[in-house]
Amino acid sequence: MAAPSKHFRWSWRSASFRSLVYQVVAVLLVAAAGWYLVHNTLQNMRVRGIQSGFDFLLQPAGFAISESLFEFDSAETYAKAFLIGLSNTLRVAIVGIVLATILGTLVGIGRLSRNFLVRSLCGVYVESFRNVPLLLQLFIWYFVLTEFLPPIDEALQPLPNVFFSKNGLQYPIPFWAMGHVWLAAGALAGCIGAWAWARFARRRHEDTGQVLPVIVPGLAIFVACASIGWLAGGAPSALDIPERTQITVVGGGAVTPEFLTVLMGLTLYTASYIAEIVRGGIQAVAYGQHEAAAALGLSRVQEVRLILLPQALRVIIPPITSQYLNLTKNSSLAVAVGYPELVSISTTSLNQTGRAIESIALVMIAYLTLSLLTAAIMNWYNRRAAIRER
Repeated sequence: MAAPSKHFRWSWRSASFRSLVYQVVAVLLVAAAGWYLVHNTLQNMRVRGIQSGFDFLLQPAGFAISESLFEFDSAETYAKAFLIGLSNTLRVAIVGIVLATILGTLVGIGRLSRNFLVRSLCGVYVESFRNVPLLLQLFIWYFVLTEFLPPIDEALQPLPNVFFSKNGLQYPIPFWAMGHVWLAAGALAGCIGAWAWARFARRRHEDTGQVLPVIVPGLAIFVACASIGWLAGGAPSALDIPERTQITVVGGGAVTPEFLTVLMGLTLYTASYIAEIVRGGIQAVAYGQHEAAAALGLSRVQEVRLILLPQALRVIIPPITSQYLNLTKNSSLAVAVGYPELVSISTTSLNQTGRAIESIALVMIAYLTLSLLTAAIMNWYNRRAAIRER
């Protein structure tokens, strides 16, 4: 019998035509329902005299933001206030993802350690932080940072010119100069050079079996390129160093207790889940791989770095993507401790303008965009890490 034709036919007897009709009807029904809800909402708001629209974004905000990467004045617009809130969300989310990944990976490997003490401590950490609600952990860390640390005039100095107190963390930062642009360009060139070396080493290993070092040469390339850029920019080295006075610490950079609370809470909480994902991914690798590594005389560190983790990535990446998304969305809980992230700015704007739907819509769009962008990046990396079969 001849295979059925896959040519599209404009006939109800064609399965592809019926499928297209069903999909068009479904889209039209969803669009009609959405139009009805929007129209009904706008009409009810108009009857009750409630203003609507996004024109409020161009009006002066009228409130200050306690912490931001960029200067903000109360006379500036709501639009900039929302951007400041988004930057604060990204600030804590990106740093939290990096720290949670590092800590979670180490703890996950530690849970498989042959050392009883290391294995037990890692297990206690995972079970403790994973089974306590995140909001409660944020309250605990905020209480610790604001009650147990010394006042600003008696600030701790864990490092020279670094002050840690109830007011947060103050540290030296460089004075801005155009030479830093050259430094950034050199660092970018160093990253590209290190990536090119790693790619060359991998191809050499695949073609000839020769193992070339990657970490030390890559680090050397990065440092060399960054140093060249720094020297080409005039070697800027001036630092804004914080100084302690009788009542406060002035100068330098600073992060507030609220930021530290959110960062610590999100990092420690998410790392406990990542640790279990890493542990499960490593245990999913066939035991024969461990035996093969032992037969080759590889150390435990070499076995984990060269054999177990590369194969476990295909199991680790999908669930760890969900944890990255959870961390980003959980940053909205920062409003409970007063950190001015996106939800906090939205709530203040809503209370002042009464534009509830618009403010909530902006928050939804922002989190949806961040989630889709994170998922797209991780899906790309998942395809790169997948084992390619011939």
